[in-house]
Amino acid sequence: MKIKSFLCVLLLSLLAGGVFAQVQTGPVHPKREFRAAWIQAVNGQFRGVPTDKLKQTLISQLNSLQGAGINAIIFQVRPEGDALYASRLEPWSRFLTGVQGKAPEPYWDPMQFMIEECHKRGMEFHAWINPYRTKTTLKNELAPGHVYNIHPEWFVTYGDQLYFDPALPESRRHICMVVSDIVSRYDVDAIHMDDYFYPYPIKGQDFPDDASFARYGGGFGDRGDWRRSNVNILIKKLHETIREIKPWVKFGVSPFGIYRNESNDPLGSKTKGLQNYDDLYADVLLWAREGWIDYNIPQIYWQIGHPAADYETLVKWWAKHTENRPLFIGQSVMNTVQHADPNNPSVNQLPRKMAWQRAYQTIGGSCQWPASAVVENAGNYRDALIAEYHKYPALPPVFDFMDNEAPAKVRKVKPVWTADGYMLFWTAPKYREEMNRAVQYVVYRFEAGEKVNIDGPSHIVAVTRDNFYKLPYEDGKNKYRYVVTALDRLHNESKSVGKKVKL
Repeated sequence: MKIKSFLCVLLLSLLAGGVFAQVQTGPVHPKREFRAAWIQAVNGQFRGVPTDKLKQTLISQLNSLQGAGINAIIFQVRPEGDALYASRLEPWSRFLTGVQGKAPEPYWDPMQFMIEECHKRGMEFHAWINPYRTKTTLKNELAPGHVYNIHPEWFVTYGDQLYFDPALPESRRHICMVVSDIVSRYDVDAIHMDDYFYPYPIKGQDFPDDASFARYGGGFGDRGDWRRSNVNILIKKLHETIREIKPWVKFGVSPFGIYRNESNDPLGSKTKGLQNYDDLYADVLLWAREGWIDYNIPQIYWQIGHPAADYETLVKWWAKHTENRPLFIGQSVMNTVQHADPNNPSVNQLPRKMAWQRAYQTIGGSCQWPASAVVENAGNYRDALIAEYHKYPALPPVFDFMDNEAPAKVRKVKPVWTADGYMLFWTAPKYREEMNRAVQYVVYRFEAGEKVNIDGPSHIVAVTRDNFYKLPYEDGKNKYRYVVTALDRLHNESKSVGKKVKL
């Protein structure tokens, strides 16, 4: 049910209080929270759009998402064995230019552009790849230089689509080379894969891997176990590849929202739907338990009260099965605004879903699907984020198993009058290793005499990669204390340095 006005958004947040009172355990406005959005290419929003217009569209989307409190962008760069970047291994994507292999004119690199624009706004950039899919429909033409035209024996056809054969060492090696190329040449914060591992099953058709099973399936009595092993090997190799090149780059997945149903496994969820483990051969819990992934965003796109896959049931289940890895919730914007809260039919399900998301310490945030629905403010979703759920900025969670050492303090914090106005400047802290280098800064503001406490987000006025902040000077009669901290690549925060100013 849609909210009709901004006043209703405020009412919505008040009504949510009852839900928070029931289940909330963490702060209403956490300082640390993963707040991401998926920007996809396969919906055709980029195809054939002139370079300048597309750049402006992306900038507009990022500005809107930044205003809604989003601090990470998951951007699709490899939809079908192709590239929305200057790949050395795969052709330009038809989802960019309309023809696979055709470079954009005038030339530009969308991934590099998005990395720079995200980082300008204090957002992480996660490069989203689809590992096995090569044709979303067999009608598509592949570029002459596509790896399929060089090694067709690496691929299989299933339904109306073409896939790398997950069983082949050559497939895994190629996918690892693609990721190695991205991580080596681009300043990405993470590599991300969604729910497309072995393809979604087609009724009456088994995946055509008889020949591969005969060749590589020795030692496996069950083909399902063998298929899971194939994906496990890829996930482990990708994690090792990323870590070896840049140990600060995360590797995350966004699986289908059901791991296993209770009817198949007593430890499964009380659901009745497709299963990662049994149908897509993705043993997500194993990957987390073994440390092969750094975060998990299950796509819990159903509504509260769904008869086969209830949102609350699944949030509770995943919160109890994190396997000691960061867990975020994949949220469907449209599903949320199109369904009423079962306990309060006058509002949609956003208040209750946010309450459940923040009800467990093991859940560190969420990702919105799709980003465009947030930008378009479907059901006043964006308004509600701004007014209530993302009222204050949030820093991404610290991945302390990757790095828990904070950078040194900033130096030489000083207010200076310039031609551009009254500015607060500081000098970057010294560092010995890249993992300890300051890449961002957090600026806080406190009233004169107010105790400095940076544990909450309400005093954050900027998260920036610059080493300066423009002060809002008025008449020089109001006293404030500004505090600056440094963040490293994994968002460990330094001790603070303060400076009194009159504005």
